[in-house]
Amino acid sequence: MTRNELRFVAFNSLFGIAYAAFNLLFFSIFTRLNAIGVLVAVSLGVGVWIGTSVLRILAVRRRWLERGSASFVLRLVAGVLLAATATMVLVNLAIRIAVLAGWIPVPQESSAGQLVGYWANVAIIIGLWAAFWAGWSALARYRHGEIARLRAESQRSALELDALRARLNPHFIFNALNNVRALINEDPARARETVTRLSNILRHALEHSQRDWATLGEELGVVDDYLAVESVHYEERLRVRREIGVGALEARLPPMALQLLVENAIKHGIARQPGGGEVTLRARCENGALHVEVGSPGRIVVDTSRQGVGLAYLRTRLERGDAPGRFELRQDDARVLARLELPQ
Repeated sequence: MTRNELRFVAFNSLFGIAYAAFNLLFFSIFTRLNAIGVLVAVSLGVGVWIGTSVLRILAVRRRWLERGSASFVLRLVAGVLLAATATMVLVNLAIRIAVLAGWIPVPQESSAGQLVGYWANVAIIIGLWAAFWAGWSALARYRHGEIARLRAESQRSALELDALRARLNPHFIFNALNNVRALINEDPARARETVTRLSNILRHALEHSQRDWATLGEELGVVDDYLAVESVHYEERLRVRREIGVGALEARLPPMALQLLVENAIKHGIARQPGGGEVTLRARCENGALHVEVGSPGRIVVDTSRQGVGLAYLRTRLERGDAPGRFELRQDDARVLARLELPQ
């Protein structure tokens, strides 16, 4: 039994006891309290306790709160009326058993009006309980929903912050600035071009951090800037081959996704090869989906202590469903292929 269920049992038991005590007090004030009155008061308390417990079990197991408002109210009202009727039947049965056992004398027959009045009183009590329980449950569901929403937003914000940090790789910026400093005296024109390219990368990362989608054409622009900056560092060790299909430039993908794949290929491929190598970039639209493949020399090494933030962010977006698609890293002989498929 869960903590919430234990709380409900405790609260509902107190409610039944309180209702029985109220009836005992009522009988002692307005009528002569005798064995019949005690039996009726206790039976009413037990009947209300059983009725409300069964009503709550039905509502929870059959998920009444998840239905529409009208359906929920109709079921709750019907449940209240049936619980009140069952309580009156229980009281009448308890009296008959007590009479047959000789515990109490035969009571005076109640009129139809009195019986209706008793039934209405019980229905009102159970109805008030049902209204309180429904309001409390709805509030709890709302609070849980808000907490889940805020937790999801917090996780998304944290992922976006991590992704933004990945986009603004400090090692990349540090190396780029050092290369610019070296070029200032050797090749001022190339130094200026490198600064311009680096500025474009930073502006693109910051502007697109709030967007859900970018076109492949936009992403290729930032990749060109990124490769131009990296070529200053790797020189002839970095070679690039691109194959872009017709119509693929307008396809959509998450911002900086392509740059993350290229950066990963250079960091774990080109940088670890003494002679460098070739980065291949292929993109095409086929069967209603954008297919992107980035290849580089090297081998896949599983190291859970060094999970890439950028690729982790990309995988999370795909798994979460706001950017549905598939991503995989595959070993192909001496090359590693990063493949991304996004429905359009």
